[in-house]
Amino acid sequence: MKIGIEGQRLFRQKKHGMDMVALELIRNLQEIDHVNEYFIFVKPDEDSSALKATANFKIIPLEGGSYPMWEQFALPKAAKKYGCDILHCTSNTAPINSDIPLVTTLHDIIYMESSYLKILAGSATPYQKFGNAYRKLVVPRVVKKSSKIITVSHFEKKRIGEFFGMKNDNRLAAVYNGVSKHFKPVTDEAELKRVKEKYQLPDNFFFFLGNTDPKKNTKGTLKAFSDFLKLTGSNYKLVMLDYDSNELEKILNEIGDKNLINKIVLTGYVINTDLPAIYCQSKIFLYPSLRESFGIPMLEAMACGVPVITSNTSSMPEVAGDAAIIINPFKPGEITAAMINLCNDAHTSAQLVESGLVQAAKFSWKAMAEDVLKIYDEIAKQ
Repeated sequence: MKIGIEGQRLFRQKKHGMDMVALELIRNLQEIDHVNEYFIFVKPDEDSSALKATANFKIIPLEGGSYPMWEQFALPKAAKKYGCDILHCTSNTAPINSDIPLVTTLHDIIYMESSYLKILAGSATPYQKFGNAYRKLVVPRVVKKSSKIITVSHFEKKRIGEFFGMKNDNRLAAVYNGVSKHFKPVTDEAELKRVKEKYQLPDNFFFFLGNTDPKKNTKGTLKAFSDFLKLTGSNYKLVMLDYDSNELEKILNEIGDKNLINKIVLTGYVINTDLPAIYCQSKIFLYPSLRESFGIPMLEAMACGVPVITSNTSSMPEVAGDAAIIINPFKPGEITAAMINLCNDAHTSAQLVESGLVQAAKFSWKAMAEDVLKIYDEIAKQ
């Protein structure tokens, strides 16, 4: 069987969630499948070392302009040229005029939900607005066309089924994401020091992977952290990654605490292999999103032995199990109370670390790749 996999963004320098999922899928398929022939379609970019070809995995660089042009025209043309029996598109969208049997990974349908669009109104960047408009146009057509739709949690499977009238449609499958093997407790003092100096980390901090997407609840989290400092007088700081300082100042003005900027460390972009040493030096990992389809960072933090605060919404309780403090993300006071609890209660913190290590171990990229390979085989038999 000849299998094409869309990996448009795999060679870009700054990879994020869906990019890492696709990368781990391909790497693990390389380990378990030495029979089928694979064609990985990528857009040429700076990080060409992210994925290496093997005997039955060929890397096919494709030019083709913008994301929509590349996906709608260059990708199906190349898949046909290489004789693919299946084309797997990994990042929510896919070509709508391809004749090749299609597998689509639909991570979520947040951009289709009216409640999210209300949250988004007025705060989205032009790039986010364009991306949402493109997905709203393409995804309904892709859902009808796909031979199989993979999503990443049972919560999201239910949402997709309800939204598109697919409750009993066997084309829809939930396949969990995993945790990369390098996410584990870091005991090498030299490595911890290297990462601390590289990103100028403070001695005592909470870690928050916020961004400008409203679903990440950055405003609510900063409000909760501000209140935590006022109530406790502690010297903790908040470490955030690749966040725009101007956008941060706007939010601090909105919550009425301009001086909080002195308690926040913006690291810039962090390469994936440096993340474990940041997790391991944090006191608490904050993941109080308003809406997630899965929540890989929660598991990464757990695998590194860090207690997690997360939300009672969408997929997060499903993925966190009993290994996190669960709060209402729409109530910053609950986030603040959870921070205080973990700082004052060493027993609860230790319990969460122990249960988190167990919970994270339930999710692996190899298991994900095995499930996806079964889906390829199922389509081939049909």
